[in-house]
Amino acid sequence: MSKTSLRSIALLGNPNTGKTSLFNKLTGLTQKVGNYPGVTVEQKRGKMAVQEEEFSVVDLPGTYSLNPTSQDEKVVLDFVQNELKSPNTDLIVYVAEISNLRRNLLLFTQLRDLGLPIVLVVNMADQMLVKNIQLDLEILKRDLEASVMLISVRKGTGIDELKSFIKEFQTEEVKTRDVELRYWVESYSGNVSDVDLLSIRTNSVNRMRTINDLVSKVVRKEASKFDQFRANLDNVFLHKIYSPLVFLLIILLIFQGVYSWSSYPMEWIDMFFANISSWTKSVLPEGMLTDLLAEGLIPGIGGVVIFIPQIAILFTFIGFLEESGYMSRVVYITDKVMRKFGLSGKSVIPLISGTACSIPAIMASRNIQNPKEKLITILVTPFITCSARLPVYLMMIALVIPSTYYFGINLQAIVLFSLYVLGFLAALLSAMVLNKILKTKVKDDFVVEMPEYRLPSFKNVALDVFNKTKSFVFDAGKIIVALSVILWFLASNGFSDEFRNAEEIVSNQYEDHLLTEDGLESRINAFKVEHSLIGSAGKFIEPVISPLGYDWKIGVAVLSSFAAREVFIGSLATIYNVGNDEFDGIKSKMSKEERADGSSVYDLATGVSILLFYVFAMQCMSTLAIVKSETGSWKWPMIQLFSMTALAYFVAMISYQILS
Repeated sequence: MSKTSLRSIALLGNPNTGKTSLFNKLTGLTQKVGNYPGVTVEQKRGKMAVQEEEFSVVDLPGTYSLNPTSQDEKVVLDFVQNELKSPNTDLIVYVAEISNLRRNLLLFTQLRDLGLPIVLVVNMADQMLVKNIQLDLEILKRDLEASVMLISVRKGTGIDELKSFIKEFQTEEVKTRDVELRYWVESYSGNVSDVDLLSIRTNSVNRMRTINDLVSKVVRKEASKFDQFRANLDNVFLHKIYSPLVFLLIILLIFQGVYSWSSYPMEWIDMFFANISSWTKSVLPEGMLTDLLAEGLIPGIGGVVIFIPQIAILFTFIGFLEESGYMSRVVYITDKVMRKFGLSGKSVIPLISGTACSIPAIMASRNIQNPKEKLITILVTPFITCSARLPVYLMMIALVIPSTYYFGINLQAIVLFSLYVLGFLAALLSAMVLNKILKTKVKDDFVVEMPEYRLPSFKNVALDVFNKTKSFVFDAGKIIVALSVILWFLASNGFSDEFRNAEEIVSNQYEDHLLTEDGLESRINAFKVEHSLIGSAGKFIEPVISPLGYDWKIGVAVLSSFAAREVFIGSLATIYNVGNDEFDGIKSKMSKEERADGSSVYDLATGVSILLFYVFAMQCMSTLAIVKSETGSWKWPMIQLFSMTALAYFVAMISYQILS
């Protein structure tokens, strides 16, 4: 493993030590950072430049030892085994945390004893003064027989010194130690295999005894005000009665903030895109390209961008909760409840992550050791309201729920909160049913790390919000651009006699009416859309969806949204704007939409029907693909698709029939 210069480094360590934060600091990338275990579920790569020299950096999942019990921990074992067979990594940067050095050193000493080139980086040095912690760095270096550095990723201290160390580090020939110990490793799949590794000199019991003696020598800690502060908070956040009430109150206040702070920017964005469409139509010459821009692309994109304020606010709140250390408390307090439904507290992490997107949430289930719990978590996660459903909820609530206040809380916020709760309850009840159906004898113990409370980093939260919001806009935008073009084309063309003779038919129908030229033109355009290709498709499925209160336009939007949920609003924006010179905002367009009898399309019954349909319906095609990838079969995603869609249909139908 002799090399003249360092080219590749790997970051390893226990969960929740700041490893991914250090990765972001070194590479300039902005990977997901959270203050609870299970955030990094696969290795991530980036590049780091030090004095014009470039290095490859890999961020591996957090693990506690070389005895993997989950898929993400097995990634680390595979990495280590590959390094022993054919070394490719010049240096392992092992990240520990000053408050939990005793636990962190177990994996470090295992890696060191394998003969791998390694440096111990003790993070969160800024917390030493606050928590009355003193560290004898020299004795630690001497007894570990390893390089040790003290840094604070949050404050940025020691980062330049670490980069210089990495640049100057040169590996020596690894001295092969005694290869005597062969030990059993239980893999994440529950199988036991015999794994040969280079010498682990002592067993785990003796190793921990040595580590305890070492930490007792080098770490001195006195009681501090912070310790009392943490105890006081935990008395509330971990209380069996107060903790769930506090959690529900926090979530309710989040939704109140989402509505209260976002209303003005949303209205501005809505009118901005309406004005852009109108300006495009008036400035550019008449023709197909102008119609595509004004009636298709601009309204479609506007139908997604309008929700940026609310999504950004929601992610900001969640980011602060994650970084503060509160989310790990949520995992702990929910474990007993989750067990009753065939899950564990670890399932809360994917379920909570599902509020952003089901795809990474389902991937986060890899840190669940029990294969039955893992499968159930994967299958029920799509019930959780993701950010793609949020535009549908927000628009429909704004249309059919009055903005009135009860005890200072907006009724619209209460309804939004209720939809999230309903989705979560659906996930739990489905998990309970699956737990009865699926049989397995595999059991595992629940272990969760309780991190220190921390003042959230505004930079980390801001970067996380920016990345999530950007991902929402651009990922949805790719689909919307393609679908907007398709929908516009289908709505602007037709082969029926009604479409070709629309002007003559409508003129004859309204010849006795005193219509203005613009009024007549509007009715002609609406008639053409209804008898266009997309109108014909919508009319074909209308008998199936009419019991839900949907007309053909809503039906087309629902079908389009199986590609991505947020496309529902963009599809309606495109359909309503084709051939229409009145470029109001999408909300205004929808509020004015009427049925043949003159009643509003989006009344309470239809609005509730749409909301409930999207609570229970399977999310998007990408979610189906990731479920197939994680389960290794199309069986489970197909079961999800048909069962959830059927449930959504019947719940929506019953609600509409009751309320109409």
